[in-house]
Amino acid sequence: MDMEEMEEELKCPVCGSFFREPIILPCSHNICLACARNILVQTPDTESPQSSRASGSDYDYLDLDKMSLYSEADSGYGSFGGFVSLPTTPCQKSPNGVRVFPPGPMPPAQPKHHQHQQQLQPPTPSQAGCLVPIPRNSCITCPQCHRSLVLDERGLRGFPRNRVLEGVVERYRQGRAAALKCQLCERSPREATVMCEQCDVSYCEPCRMRCHPPRGPLAKHRLLPPAQGRVGVGPGRRAAPRKTSTCTEHELENLSMYCVQCKTPVCYQCLEEGKHGTHEVKALGAMWKLHKGQLSQALNGLSERAGEAKEFLVQLRNTVQHIQENGVEFEACLVAQCDALIDALNRRKAQLLACINKEHEHKLKVVRDQISHCTVKLRQTTGLMEYCLEVIKENDPSGFLQISDALIRRVLMTESQWGKGTLTARTTSDFDLTLDSAPLLQNIHQLDFVQMKVPSAPMLQLEECCTENNSATLSWKQPPLSTIAADGYILELDDGEGGHFREVYVGTETICTVDGLHYNCTYKSRVKAFNATGVGQYSKTLIIQTSQAGLPPCDMQSVAWFTFDTASAHPDIILSNDNLTVTCSSYDDRVALGGAGFSRGLHYWEITLDRYDNHPDPAFGVARADVLKDVMLGKDDKAWAVYVDNNRSWFMHNNSHTNRTDGGISKGATVGVLLDLTRGILIFLINDEQQGPVAFEGLEGTFYPAVSLNRNVQVTLHTGLPIPDFYTPGEVDPAAHMC
Repeated sequence: MDMEEMEEELKCPVCGSFFREPIILPCSHNICLACARNILVQTPDTESPQSSRASGSDYDYLDLDKMSLYSEADSGYGSFGGFVSLPTTPCQKSPNGVRVFPPGPMPPAQPKHHQHQQQLQPPTPSQAGCLVPIPRNSCITCPQCHRSLVLDERGLRGFPRNRVLEGVVERYRQGRAAALKCQLCERSPREATVMCEQCDVSYCEPCRMRCHPPRGPLAKHRLLPPAQGRVGVGPGRRAAPRKTSTCTEHELENLSMYCVQCKTPVCYQCLEEGKHGTHEVKALGAMWKLHKGQLSQALNGLSERAGEAKEFLVQLRNTVQHIQENGVEFEACLVAQCDALIDALNRRKAQLLACINKEHEHKLKVVRDQISHCTVKLRQTTGLMEYCLEVIKENDPSGFLQISDALIRRVLMTESQWGKGTLTARTTSDFDLTLDSAPLLQNIHQLDFVQMKVPSAPMLQLEECCTENNSATLSWKQPPLSTIAADGYILELDDGEGGHFREVYVGTETICTVDGLHYNCTYKSRVKAFNATGVGQYSKTLIIQTSQAGLPPCDMQSVAWFTFDTASAHPDIILSNDNLTVTCSSYDDRVALGGAGFSRGLHYWEITLDRYDNHPDPAFGVARADVLKDVMLGKDDKAWAVYVDNNRSWFMHNNSHTNRTDGGISKGATVGVLLDLTRGILIFLINDEQQGPVAFEGLEGTFYPAVSLNRNVQVTLHTGLPIPDFYTPGEVDPAAHMC
């Protein structure tokens, strides 16, 4: 422990100073003797020790209290012979919430050589006049756990003194007060830089190089900082001689035994007086060693936790640094994004201003062109009008009539030209442009931070992941401290042979069962999360092992266990007996599939006929998952089966009937199905006898056990069976074993 950190353990919780004459309260907390006197409180007379016992406290309270110790000069009041001097001021409350007697007037300062004598002197007669009897019912409240303790007739002397803590405090204060000077400097010792743990000598740097070289026989000595060497109580320090303690009740007797029930050292006289006579007592030295060992073991665990806490603090400090760095980076990114928005707005502003300028120039051009046109037209009209007025002034009728028709036509035509919108403005002074800034302002007000990071890698929950037969159930969750939401997950498995991963599930669920895996295979699985931003990192890879199935009995391996599948069965199928027994409610054939799919290995199962009425022809075999469920097994290209009546059987696939074989079934008969996907063949047995030759060859893919039947038939499935003795995989031609 760091010495500065240990200092908090050496300070009294009441006065805040180093412990002085510490005593141990029954709650195992420590307090200075003087502070204990200060926080004594008087209990009402109605609160007897017996009522305290009846209240169900954690401690056994004794009878009464009678102060019998003379306090120190700085305790605030003195007690002697069962009396205590009380000040005339009322009681106050200490910071820990208990009543204390306020200190009396401070005595005048005296020379130090008189103080010790004064502390040992009993009160003077004048002081004795102020003494009053001490309250008989007194208690003390622990300032740390706030438990109240009633004192017995011994008062505070009934609490043991913590000599170990007192010794540690004394060594700590001496070590801290000691001048850390070099012990080998002859004149004006320099400040020590190291201390040898073995030599117990402090050295400055020159003396260390001269007297304690880092080579030779002294090279293995451990050099410590001088403060640590002085103050520390580690294993390198010389052990202090064991002290012999005396009994507080029998001052002439040494403590040599330990009462296990009272958890306190006792002497032989305590045992003889009978107080601990019926208690379990052990040797003090043995219990000392035992408790030291227990404390060392507890310290080992605490040390590990302290190490973990230090590592955690390092992580937190690194997190603080990362937060600061990320904050600066994020702030710079935000400023850059806002600056980019401002730049885009400025560019759009320039474009809009260009539009306004273009409209402005267009309007000016139109008006100017119209002004120019009207000016020319007005000049022509004015000239025509003046000419006509001069013509009217002429007095020659014949000459006037020669030109009057033409002038009248010109005037009328000119007038008509002015009436065709010539005097209407071709444009207005208003700009027919309105900037629609409301959506942009709304977007600016709604501008906020959105989730723009991919989710963290999910965590596979190993305690919920399992395999059964050729199915695997995987479960995962987001990391506890992840704040990034995931829209869904992608589960991937390899091919069981160390090949590429493939997606087997995409969705929002956090648990998935994958069926149709290979038996006796090791798969690697992983999962990743995604959201609108993108796809996150993969989780750690989990290796799963499917069950081993279809092995010969000599291999002593497990085989496949499965039942009929309720989800894929036709609605007319009726299942019972934990989905092992199947029948039908229809007179038409209906199909039921097994719950396990096989894609490799050697597998064998049997089906017994519990009911067989009116000589129907049920079918048995294997099928794909998407086989037709409302026709006889083998009618389509998704099933390979044998159908059999009471006299003969046929193999059927894709509605093709082959290999008619004599020998039928009846109630109690057994039909066996042998599927060897290593060789890709299918063999049927009836009552333990092979029925016909090899039924089908070249089988590849995933196959499910299947039956088709009607209401006249009821069968029961038997799985987990060994391979028939006649069949030896890879060595014997099955056709040679026809019976």
